[in-house]
Amino acid sequence: TALVIQQPQTSSAVALDFEFFRSEVQPIFLEKKPGFTRCVVCHAGEGSTAFLEPFSPNTTTWDEEQSRLNFEAVSRLVTPGSPLTSRLIMHPLEPAAGGDEFHNGGRQFASQEDPQFKIISAWVLGQE
Repeated sequence: TALVIQQPQTSSAVALDFEFFRSEVQPIFLEKKPGFTRCVVCHAGEGSTAFLEPFSPNTTTWDEEQSRLNFEAVSRLVTPGSPLTSRLIMHPLEPAAGGDEFHNGGRQFASQEDPQFKIISAWVLGQE
């Protein structure tokens, strides 16, 4: 009999889902957690930390086109299939929980059990 070795799933095999991003992940950037600044405050518009689209005048969220641009930008901050190597997740995670030391916006996720951490992780893993 022949021995078949299965390759582990590579990151290229995981497709990031736009609709899940728009409905579940993107709202996290708008949410105000007690004691923290909303992600959108530092990460939308222009500047060295910006990766999200600025809002159109007189709006408080993104339209379809802006959401697609956000999806493209945020997708570059993750490793599909590997949440724990994705900057988007590891920067705001408490270092004691495995996060890195470099996030001036505070530790939005105290642990990997944080519901928002789990939502973003599910998106990176290609789950829904």
